[in-house]
Amino acid sequence: MLLLSTAPLGSLASAATLAIGIQGEPASLDSARIGGSTWENDVLGDLFEGLVTLDPAGQYIPGAASRWDVSNDGTVYTFHLREDADWSDGEPVIADDFVTAFRRLFDPANGAVYASLFYSIRGAEALTRGEPDAPTLGVEALDDKTLEITLNQPTPYFPTLLAHIAASPVPSHLLDRYGNDWTQMDHIATNGAFTPTSWVSHDHIAARKNPEFHAAGDVNLDGVDYYPVEDRSAGLQRFRAGGLDIVRDFSPDQYQWLQANLPEATHLAPQLANYYFALNQRDGHPTADRRVRAALNLAIRRQVIAEQIMGGVVSPASGFVPQGVAHYDAQTMPGVEESQDARLARAQTLLQDAGYGPEHPLELTLRYSTTEANKRIAVALAAMWQPLNVETELVNAEGAVHYAELAAGNFDVGRASWVADFDDASNFLGILQSEAPKNYGGYRSPAFDALMQQASRETDEDTRQQLLQQAERQALSDYAVAPIYVDVSRNLVNPQLKGWEDNALNRHLSRWLSRE
Repeated sequence: MLLLSTAPLGSLASAATLAIGIQGEPASLDSARIGGSTWENDVLGDLFEGLVTLDPAGQYIPGAASRWDVSNDGTVYTFHLREDADWSDGEPVIADDFVTAFRRLFDPANGAVYASLFYSIRGAEALTRGEPDAPTLGVEALDDKTLEITLNQPTPYFPTLLAHIAASPVPSHLLDRYGNDWTQMDHIATNGAFTPTSWVSHDHIAARKNPEFHAAGDVNLDGVDYYPVEDRSAGLQRFRAGGLDIVRDFSPDQYQWLQANLPEATHLAPQLANYYFALNQRDGHPTADRRVRAALNLAIRRQVIAEQIMGGVVSPASGFVPQGVAHYDAQTMPGVEESQDARLARAQTLLQDAGYGPEHPLELTLRYSTTEANKRIAVALAAMWQPLNVETELVNAEGAVHYAELAAGNFDVGRASWVADFDDASNFLGILQSEAPKNYGGYRSPAFDALMQQASRETDEDTRQQLLQQAERQALSDYAVAPIYVDVSRNLVNPQLKGWEDNALNRHLSRWLSRE
């Protein structure tokens, strides 16, 4: 039933099956082969449960492990798996399933985008880099239900990392039988609250309640259907018509209308996330020149983007790590605090020094993923750079294709974003390290890398903070990226749903949701 703009929303799409509009299609259901997009959290977070998981408020709680012990020096974690933790095919979840998962995560052949997130584990970084003398991986099954993880040094936030989808277990019994085909619909087994039954590419993924889940008795939904919805306007229309119960983003320019017409369904909340453009620093790209990167950054009118394009729901970014990250003071990119006229004059001088001008215009290819807001921002950047004699070709693609092009380096300027996996500045800065898979622009700075390495070994909190802040200042002075704004979470949630809580990670497991 199509609803009028002021009418209340209809009942859930199907009696006890949740319909979620996600922002794109997952690259894989294999935790070692996911693409690194935020919407993969929505799907894999429901299908798999790591040693640690999240409650409705985004707080960390025991998951597949019922408890864990930590050695006196903080480097050895012993996890005790739940006795009733089973795969959806009835096989028990065992410690070897986690050992296998981490070995695959650090296998160079898989090119796992999140491997670096777990470099605190002994041997993880060396194994990922394919070093022949790598130490033994510090992940060991002591018995079927006891897992020991040894770290290089104390890492107080380590348990929070284990709630990430990349730390999901792998059904070793299926991997042994089917190899990498274990995720096919006629083979797959999962250990989360739901298990998939079908995947129609670019249409939807259907999942049903997993009766073998250890907390299945507390799961009120019969299933979840995930629909990739990249067109935010179409997502809103489907939501209003009752075809979707949750939409995991909405266009910022709709916020005022939503507040007036669907206030109970509209959720806007603080989030540890940024929106930026990667600048390709590989040979052959004009953005490999620091002067070009500086000029492009100085000409961007971030306040205009935040207020006029994003409707004032976001804050302009002067650095890469957002305000609000724990134990951290946000840093500022050199020059962006100056007046617009001063910034533009400096940008013109930089481009002239780099050999560009009216007779030799700077030509750029700017890629962005297909949403109305992304398009408007891309058009705005092209207009802001036009006074500098910059000719910008805009290229758009759906999310999975767009990020594949970024990973392949097929761009000069590329739209990207980062949502915190855990509340720490290293989670943002880590993606700018030389070998990080999410370092789309190919930024390489020995000074930056050295500071990040020092910070990773530093146990004094204040000293570590200073090292991380110094690392960000290095990246900002190199104009490694073009930060645009600090993001917020935007969700549409049917008011008849219970159990939804806005949180800073914007992670919402369907196991906690139910009908009113």
